[in-house]
Amino acid sequence: MARTHDMGGRPNDEPLNLAEHTLADWEVLCDAVTVALGARGLRTTDEHRRAMEDMPADDYLALSYYERWARATEQLLVEKGVLTHEEVDRKVAELEPTWGVS
Repeated sequence: MARTHDMGGRPNDEPLNLAEHTLADWEVLCDAVTVALGARGLRTTDEHRRAMEDMPADDYLALSYYERWARATEQLLVEKGVLTHEEVDRKVAELEPTWGVS
């Protein structure tokens, strides 16, 4: 049985959006953090993929591409004991005025 993330071959009436778009600063940062964590041996591509694929279906479908990356990265860092969800939440609250996101 296909899981939520496995959308290949599913019927869809929406056309593909092939337009180029500029990444937001936080998306660039999210990508850089995942690359840096990989370079330091703190995550593998397979672990990152598994963390995204394990998200509840409603969460997975509601999040954008890089929001999934951020959520998966947080989950992996918590699983490995590097950070806690509470530490991440505190830092996000601290940075919200700077980045203008919540």
